[in-house]
Amino acid sequence: MQFHLSARQLIVRLLGWLTLSSFVGYVIGYIWPTITLAALSLLIWHYFHLNKLVTWLWNSKSLSPPIAEGHWGRIYDGLYHLIRKHRNKQKSLNERIRLFRDGAEALPDAALVLSNDLTILWGNKKAQKLIGIRWPGDVGQRIDNLIRFPEFSQYLETGNFESPCNVPSPINGELQLELRLMAYGSDQILFLARDISKVHRLEEMRRDFVANVSHELKTPLTVVRGYVEMIQSVENDFDPHWLKAFQTIEGQVSRMDRLVEQLLILSRVEVNTELDSKQLVDMPQLIEQLLEDSTWLNIDKQHQISVDIDPSIGIIGIDTELKSACSNLLSNAIAYTPEKGQIKVIWQYVGDKAKFSVTDNGAGIKAVDVTRLTERFYRVDKSRSRDTGGSGLGLAIVKHVVSHHQAELKVNSTLGKGSEFAIYFPAEAIQKLSS
Repeated sequence: MQFHLSARQLIVRLLGWLTLSSFVGYVIGYIWPTITLAALSLLIWHYFHLNKLVTWLWNSKSLSPPIAEGHWGRIYDGLYHLIRKHRNKQKSLNERIRLFRDGAEALPDAALVLSNDLTILWGNKKAQKLIGIRWPGDVGQRIDNLIRFPEFSQYLETGNFESPCNVPSPINGELQLELRLMAYGSDQILFLARDISKVHRLEEMRRDFVANVSHELKTPLTVVRGYVEMIQSVENDFDPHWLKAFQTIEGQVSRMDRLVEQLLILSRVEVNTELDSKQLVDMPQLIEQLLEDSTWLNIDKQHQISVDIDPSIGIIGIDTELKSACSNLLSNAIAYTPEKGQIKVIWQYVGDKAKFSVTDNGAGIKAVDVTRLTERFYRVDKSRSRDTGGSGLGLAIVKHVVSHHQAELKVNSTLGKGSEFAIYFPAEAIQKLSS
């Protein structure tokens, strides 16, 4: 029940009290002493209740307010109502916090709430098991003081948290963790660490299997190719169907040989064994060499290949990987562009980045296929790729090379008009070549 008190009511009650005291004073013959005594009694009464209010608010542990009549009773009831309302809100808030913590504790991942300066505000129990961070013991510590890996430090410095950072666990080197940071509210950061040890081991097993099988296939393929070439070199005449059979065998062996070679390259690129051997790469010379080497690929189709190369732009990178990536883009354009098509190779500045691109006027690629082009063994047209000898590994190799050089691969394609495959290298990887 609400209580409304206006200034008019206060004035009317005060005047009524003074009028009553004046009348009593008039009757007994002491008007002003009576009025003074009435005013003092009213003041003492209010100070008495004011003192009770202060004592109740600051010293009393009881939720129930003092008992009083009149306005002070209304004041006590209003304060009691506000306190109950506040406590109910506090209880509801505590329940929400409990539900949040229960949900956070139920997560299979380690979760930390960080401030904008990367200090720890809160963490769940999984954070202690995976990364050794305890709450509330480590509150106020910076996360990079507790997770000391160069990869993670570089990850924080770049400020690009769209992709995760993979590091070993600080407390168990056998665990491989995937770390992610994302905005949480207006001034906080949510840190998640997921155990990907099983996935990491499966990926290593897959890479080892592919590498070992590729190496093992090399020898039998070489033997088969040698015997086929030896038979074909014999001057004895063979029946036409035998000649056709030997040609088919040679073609399939060559195709298998190319596939094995691509698998070996992909295995080397995935392992990242050469990341510490980056050096200045003369990209204009590398591209010119690739164009010369691709001349024999273009004998049948007679494409018109134009170039626009800036001779002053070099890249700090891995020579073999860059050569493989550029070669794949160029050979794909030659293989999938119809006869007498147009291909343009560009190596130029675009803003503060360096761009290598191969553009063709071939059949183009559907938008739904563009996002899957870098998957292993994915081919837009399986029958066409089979005819051209495609393995579905070229763009997977390009993707890994681009990742190693902190570059970006962009594919622009319009069905029926052609495609552009472009690699953008960051400014920090570019170095001027001496003329």
